[in-house]
Amino acid sequence: MIWSGRRFRTTPPDLDQLWSSLPDDADPGEVLVVMEPTRNAWVPLAAWFRRKGARVVLVPPERSADLRNYYAKHTKSDRLDSQLLARLPMLHPDGLHLEQGLGPGDALKRAAKLHSTLVHRRTQSLARLDTLLELLGPAWHSAIGADLGNRTVLKFLAAGYADPHVVKRLGRVRLARFCHRHSRGAWGEPHADALLAAARETLELWSDGELDYPDLAEDIAIEARLALQLSEELKDLDERATLVLKAADPNGILTSAPGVATITAAAILGRLGDPNRFDSLAGARAFTGLVPILDSSGLTGRHGGPTKRGDAVLRQALFMAASQARRIDPTLAAKYHRLMVNAGKHHNSALCHIATTLLTRIIACWRAGQPYQLRDVDGSAVTIDQARTIIAERYAIPKDLRARRRTTTNAGTDRRSKESPRAPSTGPSTTHATTPGAA
Repeated sequence: MIWSGRRFRTTPPDLDQLWSSLPDDADPGEVLVVMEPTRNAWVPLAAWFRRKGARVVLVPPERSADLRNYYAKHTKSDRLDSQLLARLPMLHPDGLHLEQGLGPGDALKRAAKLHSTLVHRRTQSLARLDTLLELLGPAWHSAIGADLGNRTVLKFLAAGYADPHVVKRLGRVRLARFCHRHSRGAWGEPHADALLAAARETLELWSDGELDYPDLAEDIAIEARLALQLSEELKDLDERATLVLKAADPNGILTSAPGVATITAAAILGRLGDPNRFDSLAGARAFTGLVPILDSSGLTGRHGGPTKRGDAVLRQALFMAASQARRIDPTLAAKYHRLMVNAGKHHNSALCHIATTLLTRIIACWRAGQPYQLRDVDGSAVTIDQARTIIAERYAIPKDLRARRRTTTNAGTDRRSKESPRAPSTGPSTTHATTPGAA
């Protein structure tokens, strides 16, 4: 080593001083910077070194941690980490891959992650809203409908109208006018009558003073306002992601794939990165975390569940795209049919296979610069209508088989299945030997 243990900050003066400490005859193109991605602090540092002409390699924290445990199991320090990272080009040169992107600094990657986070938050808010409405009685769900994410419903609840006394004071006329205005004419007097009936039923279920209606209505209004705000943020984010995707994929190669719309395409391209950076398609499939775990030794071997080592947002986007793609592409439908009927796979397992196949084809189309082409199993090109007809005629899954393959074993209870496990016996145990002649 020329030197080691240099401390510096990510500031231009410190970085210039660090770079000047290299030998005078050092070629910038031969300088290899090995880094461990610690949160987002590595992004500006990697960009600075690349601008100087150096090559930057990122090492997964799991790999560096395993190597550190090998050298010093009970020691963790920055000095030790720097020495280990410097040794990696000699210890494992095949596992080093140059990092060309900005990582979290990429606009499309950030937008895809933020979209997934906002959707999750909105789902949680709607779930809390659903539980709060249960306190008012089942009539409210019947009056509002199953879709709590409806803008008219959220506007109604955000206005504090979950208080049955307030609903009764509004009356039929003003309530119908409110519903008509915020639903753009989709709701009217029938919905107003249903809401009034729900309010009257709540007052009959609860006695006077037993439930604090104003406080409950305010809690419901808070959740409704949060859901409305998240919906607006998602709308703006989708518009921004659409513009960024159009710049990154002007030919629409990703959106030409079956089951891949604009938002799904933004998630796939943003979280996958440049598809050309993978040495092989197998490496791209492994990056998704949808490939099965392999445990093989000697003459024995088995495949387990998916590794889930890749990006969670990418994995979710591919899984959702595969669910729709098998309904559009005859070749994917044939594979799904074979996995379900002949191989006896579960629905989710079959979709994981379809997702990796779909990703492989998307990357192949990207590298070739050509859009995705629907084809029959014999290779002939087909239209979407022809493909749907072929799938319906040849690859329909029997309903009884689909019901069995979608069922999962669950030892606990949930809202869908209220059957609890059998209670333990209260009598004496019969698993132990008893003395002959004992009662």
